[in-house]
Amino acid sequence: MSGAAGTPAFLPYGRQSIDADDVAAVQAVLQSPFLTQGPEVARFEAALAERTGARYCVAFANATAALHCAVAALDLPPGAEGVTSANTFVASANCLAYNGLVPRFADIDAQTANVTAATLSACVTAATRVLIPVHFAGQPCDMPAIGALARERGLRVIEDAAHAIGSVDAHGIPVGACAHSDMTVFSFHPVKTITTGEGGAVTTNDAALHEALTLLRSHGITKDPARLRTNPGPWHYEQERLGFNYRITDLQCALGVSQLRKLDAFKSRRRAIVSAYDAAFAGLPWLRPLVERPGTDSCFHLYVVRLDFAALGCDRAAVMARLAAAGIGSQVHYIPVYTQPWYRETYGTHDGLCPEAEHYFAECLSLPLYPALTDADVARVVAAVRALGSGA
Repeated sequence: MSGAAGTPAFLPYGRQSIDADDVAAVQAVLQSPFLTQGPEVARFEAALAERTGARYCVAFANATAALHCAVAALDLPPGAEGVTSANTFVASANCLAYNGLVPRFADIDAQTANVTAATLSACVTAATRVLIPVHFAGQPCDMPAIGALARERGLRVIEDAAHAIGSVDAHGIPVGACAHSDMTVFSFHPVKTITTGEGGAVTTNDAALHEALTLLRSHGITKDPARLRTNPGPWHYEQERLGFNYRITDLQCALGVSQLRKLDAFKSRRRAIVSAYDAAFAGLPWLRPLVERPGTDSCFHLYVVRLDFAALGCDRAAVMARLAAAGIGSQVHYIPVYTQPWYRETYGTHDGLCPEAEHYFAECLSLPLYPALTDADVARVVAAVRALGSGA
């Protein structure tokens, strides 16, 4: 990759991979009768269901909308509690608040930065109704253990798999199969493994949840003759519940179908880059990457390292500035959600709630990871990162 006047291009931490097939797929929709609410939506949903092994799939305008509706579909009582990871984007918790539930935050495992059955269990109270484990960076949580916890305590489970399309757990079960959960939510933002521009989806094996999700996505309205209370003509429709306009377009879904065909290739390249980074950084005393759980086959969305900034003699802002000067982008995933001002002011959350998540946040940094990175690009990243330790 080269920039202006032959200078090396800036390497962001993540970006989409779009080729001529993707462009042609979108162009075909632009020349078709439907730009939205047409056949491409159903094609994309069917392809996602087939890929994950789930019975049903409902696509949404974005993953936040998908999370919102997944919680809404459970019809939980206002004031009940839901538990999610402290180490996630705010949407994983906001979806609880949108539905009048109280978000609670589970701490993480130091090696994977994922929640565990034990950390979730520590947050469960008599008011808890739903667990939302987050498959951070693309690595699956231990869903058999989390599913067992949920069954024991009578809880619902929504997997936040925004990072994890294409990942497979240690038992060979694809993320999204909902083998140990009620629903799984995916994201197709441009930095994710496959993209629809913006977009999200929910998979489930429950026919009633599929029906609720479909209604919630489009104003709570049905035109199904079998469901209508009266049917004066083909123009008639009825609103059965309070829903939203969270529909995805045919343009987006055509891109999604095309992208999904490339998922295995994207995954292979991402895993190769992760392996190259792991080998290059092995033995550095001031850096440690996250560890993949034995037996899992993760489609990594992020490559996160934990840095000893004291040993490096500079803070994270300085490290990011040095990397940027070398043309290397980086990012922080994530600030613990409960430390955000709105959560402090609304729920009285405070520092010290999840010690490992706070320790992790103090050390974490995400490095470039996307399929278009060449071996030369990876070598540039490695050289820039290793150079950080020249004074350590």
